[in-house]
Amino acid sequence: MFHYRRLSFVVAALAAAITVASSPATTAVATPTTYPLHTSGRWILRPDGQRVKLASVNWSGAESPEFVVGGLDRATIGHIAGWIRANGFNSVRIPWSNEMYEHNPVVADRYVRANPELKGKRALDVLDRVVDALGRAGLMVVLDNHVSRADWCCNGKDGNGLWYTAAYPESHWIADWRGIVTRYRNRPQVVAAELRNEIRDAGGVSPTWGDGNPRTDWAAAAERGGNAVLAANRNLLVVVGGLNYQTDLTGAYHRPIRLKVGGRLVYAAHAYKWEYDVNHGYGPFSKQLGARWGYLVAQGKPYTAPVWVSEFGTCITWTAGCDKADSNFSNGIQRYLREGDIDWAYWQLNGTQSAGTGRQHGALDYYGLLNTAWTGAANAASVARIKALEKMTQRP
Repeated sequence: MFHYRRLSFVVAALAAAITVASSPATTAVATPTTYPLHTSGRWILRPDGQRVKLASVNWSGAESPEFVVGGLDRATIGHIAGWIRANGFNSVRIPWSNEMYEHNPVVADRYVRANPELKGKRALDVLDRVVDALGRAGLMVVLDNHVSRADWCCNGKDGNGLWYTAAYPESHWIADWRGIVTRYRNRPQVVAAELRNEIRDAGGVSPTWGDGNPRTDWAAAAERGGNAVLAANRNLLVVVGGLNYQTDLTGAYHRPIRLKVGGRLVYAAHAYKWEYDVNHGYGPFSKQLGARWGYLVAQGKPYTAPVWVSEFGTCITWTAGCDKADSNFSNGIQRYLREGDIDWAYWQLNGTQSAGTGRQHGALDYYGLLNTAWTGAANAASVARIKALEKMTQRP
């Protein structure tokens, strides 16, 4: 459960952190000189010390029982990568599952029918092609260990709430991270590893932060996993999400993550309308964000680090399933990200659903930026608003 400890401090710290610098606004664009990335204070930086702002989109599906990113039955990889770049994004978060990595099954032909060269390919071979296409388009890639058993995420009963399961223990999680990092070590566009998605209660076991319990202490596990990633490729950023579906990073106030390689830590938060007070004005909403994770970008503190909102999303088609809370949330989170010039990743790119619990392959995804044909925007006005967040307004 989230506790509003030291709320007055973190709100004041956040107010100081989001003071906009006088430098001109620019759009963050990935180029070959971007890599590798490192961090200093609240910033993600290029090798020359210039800031890189992650303006990202999630491309899901590889974590699903289909074992492949969505949309390859509708459009070519090159077309999708080109659309992402043409709309100003500089990076893509790709969720994957331990099941996909360890079993590496052949992807069913029907899921790649718009890309006939992928017929008969295994999951990791297809992922290679996706990563390569994104790199050719000038896009950075963040690999996100989303779930252990392949499925749609997330709920409290899906068995994927911790960083390990009975079938995929911590030793597998660490070995799989070593393996996938090694696989992409020579692809410099792969710039970061998000260790685990949405840590939460699992089977009556509640995760903790910093209590030393090997079964529950996510902070300690994140250090073990992060150090394993860095042992395989010390150039990667290591992304650590919070507790309670990645909404609570308050533990880092007293117990920050410490990795063996400095300048690599990024914290990740998630934001959706059902997790915050979105109906009583911007003030209460922004205080919640600041208390839970926004305080981390206050400079000069023992806990200071970049925060990347690796998932935020809302109903984008404005048809069935959309309500006033979607509008309130969208306005509020975009204002917060804009005023703080915070790194982010929109959930999600996909115009159609991949298979999984509660999902139907090919059905409309209400949160997707692309239309169901994967040919263009589902809602051009919504995409334009998100694109406006790409501008960089603050620098070290």
